[in-house]
Amino acid sequence: MLKTTRYFEENVLAKRPEIQREWCSRVLKDPITSIEQLDGRWRFWGAIPERENRILRVVTLSDRETVHNAFFDRKFLRQNPHLSQL
Repeated sequence: MLKTTRYFEENVLAKRPEIQREWCSRVLKDPITSIEQLDGRWRFWGAIPERENRILRVVTLSDRETVHNAFFDRKFLRQNPHLSQL
């Protein structure tokens, strides 16, 4: 079961109803890449085939499990041209 913050439940899913929990789980299990933010949270990126391989960024708390935010990251491939084959 996907662990989430109250912010994710009340704000993110309300503002971005196209984002599916299952996609967040997939990205966390098999990310293209991930990095730790300065505040201790983690960013994970993954391609979503159901959305023409658009890149979903999933932000977790420091435990790397609890989803706090998620959105389609339009800049990811421009900033990572070596991954443009996705």
